[in-house]
Amino acid sequence: MDSAEERAVRDFIAKEVPDWNDDVVSVARFKAFSGQRSDWQPRFLFWRHLILKIATHFRLLFIKPSQVKSVWFNRGGLTPLCLDHVLSLMYNEGDLTRIVDLADPTSGRLSQLFRKVSNLVARSTPDIMSEEFVILTSLLQSKAAEVVKHLSESHWNSSCIITMKKFQDICGGPDEASAILRYMSGCGTAKYLKVHKKEFVEGVKISPSASTLSSISNLDYDVLYLIWTTERLQQQLDMIDRRYESSRKSALASLHSGNKKLALRHARELKLATQSRDKCSSLLNRVQEVLGVIADAEATKKISEAMQIGANAIKENKISVEEVDLCLRDLQESIDAQKEVEKALEQTPSYTDVEDEDIQDELEKLELAIEKEAPVPAVEKAFGTTEEGRAAAEATEFINEAFSNLRLSNGASVKQGITKEGSEGDRESKKLEMEAV
Repeated sequence: MDSAEERAVRDFIAKEVPDWNDDVVSVARFKAFSGQRSDWQPRFLFWRHLILKIATHFRLLFIKPSQVKSVWFNRGGLTPLCLDHVLSLMYNEGDLTRIVDLADPTSGRLSQLFRKVSNLVARSTPDIMSEEFVILTSLLQSKAAEVVKHLSESHWNSSCIITMKKFQDICGGPDEASAILRYMSGCGTAKYLKVHKKEFVEGVKISPSASTLSSISNLDYDVLYLIWTTERLQQQLDMIDRRYESSRKSALASLHSGNKKLALRHARELKLATQSRDKCSSLLNRVQEVLGVIADAEATKKISEAMQIGANAIKENKISVEEVDLCLRDLQESIDAQKEVEKALEQTPSYTDVEDEDIQDELEKLELAIEKEAPVPAVEKAFGTTEEGRAAAEATEFINEAFSNLRLSNGASVKQGITKEGSEGDRESKKLEMEAV
């Protein structure tokens, strides 16, 4: 961890612990544990929570105990006296683990057996502060789950095989890959593979579903070598493409400068690069075809196994063929009914399909219906039963009739006509009202 990261950690601590710079509070926190556990349990939980929070926030899979004490929690030269005890308890309770506690699948069986015996004999708690680094258990589990999720998105088989280089790229480095492989191997969700042919090839077989893997077969080693071959061929293709682009640029520069002899030499290099790329692409396609055939064979095997399991279940439960056929028919009818519902929903007209003219016509019909249902006695009562009242009622009917004859349109000429007709109707209505008065 460099100085910038150390400053970031100290800033994070000051943000998470508002009273971190309080001298009185810090003296109480930095004291060594004494007495019964109930006396110092709150302080232990404080330090434990803070260490886990810092490591999780900065994604620190490996933490150095010496750095935690002398750098993270250093306040003007003062360090917590209880931190040794805190880290030891975190190790005993499973929050921290050592790399040696995780079995190395890359070592031989004899070495793994010897390590297990050594761990059984040495039951005493190790000195965590003397360790070069320790592993945060919760973050190790989280990273292993991320690897499984990443592979499950691109592999649909019950297991997938990748090269060690790709596994290290997914994990974020060789150290992280080693720790994650040790953990997953101990859980039974990953197995280490190695092939000795023309070259030494390492790989990992992983279960994308986080289930226990089956034993390694000879086909797994062949698949690993084929996958390694595809990666090597792809690297060669990338190198040929870079060389081709470089020769192309050099040939163009030589032509622009008038050096035809040099341009001809670069043209030969372009020709050779094109031929090499064709050969490499052909080999890559052949290897990928073989891998595709193997994947199809595995899928066919899974289907046949599922059919065999179904046949055995039918025999064990004494189910007749007619009952199975009836269930399949019911299932097909349900599927057909669901499709009909979906089809009907798709054919339902939406509001966006309705034209503006249809909306205007419907609006006019509603206005006419409202006018017909208007209470005439109310108008007569308002204007009285005299001749003047009847004249006012006739004027009102005239206005309503004028409005009902209006037609909405988007054209400018129609709008002008409506405005003119409306103004004439207004003048006529005003004239009738004056005569009524």
